[in-house]
Amino acid sequence: MVGLRYTGSIKRTYQPKKRYRRRVHGFLRRMSTRGGARVLRNRRRKGRERLAS
Repeated sequence: MVGLRYTGSIKRTYQPKKRYRRRVHGFLRRMSTRGGARVLRNRRRKGRERLAS
């Protein structure tokens, strides 16, 4: 096992970005498709306090 030494830190999976989160999971993105609007309708009906991120 020569030369297989790793000296850096491991990058974790979740690297949060506010802009990405809004663009992918936000209200406007949900409303732009029929399926997304259905998601919001179901969340309203269930009584969710947050409809989208």
